[in-house]
Amino acid sequence: MPLRLQELIGSLQAGGVKWVINTGRDMSSLQETLARSRLSIKPDYLVIVEREIYRHDNVSYVEHEEWNRRCTAAHTDLFRRVRLDVPRLIAWIEERFDAVLYEDYYSPFCLIAQSPRDAEAIHAFLDEYCAGAPDLVVVRNDVYARFSHVDFNKGTALSEIARLHGIAPSAIFVAGDHLNDVPMLSRQHAHWLAAPSNAIDSVKALVKSQQGHVSERHCGEGVLDALERLMGSAR
Repeated sequence: MPLRLQELIGSLQAGGVKWVINTGRDMSSLQETLARSRLSIKPDYLVIVEREIYRHDNVSYVEHEEWNRRCTAAHTDLFRRVRLDVPRLIAWIEERFDAVLYEDYYSPFCLIAQSPRDAEAIHAFLDEYCAGAPDLVVVRNDVYARFSHVDFNKGTALSEIARLHGIAPSAIFVAGDHLNDVPMLSRQHAHWLAAPSNAIDSVKALVKSQQGHVSERHCGEGVLDALERLMGSAR
């Protein structure tokens, strides 16, 4: 995050704006990344693994118990229904691709493909399976993928945080760059949509189709560019 972006977000927070980091990382991975970044500001909320919500309480991050409890219950029920099919899915993939396949706390099926091309082919196969498994979706970012519940994603988690504060989508800005950002890059959840230049083509197209801003600048500089444009238009 460029210093100017940190300063801008900090000034917005001082005026009551809430900053949410909405990520596919788990808590330990995200906290390590934040510590290494040595940011001058702290997010008001963290959404981890694209679904669990945690609020900053001036000392640490505490979970949104009601949401996380419902999220866990929904995933437990869903994964109980699909777990028996996982060995068959793994066998199909192992016959065709060299990929890392494993189970973790958040999903009975997790994937690290050897290349984006392999990930795309495997994703297509898994989408066919999900079409016959109610509530099941594939969440993917580059070569990483896992199963998840359709009702709990970056978009619905963001809208839950907005509900807690009585914030309408018209007052929400979202920036994203890959497939797991797609659920929140929607006018249903936010009016102001943006993507940096390093976003994948499908995300850029999605943002443009909703009159959002696709920056010519990279990563955090692209987010800064979009936010500065938004602030300029609001004056």
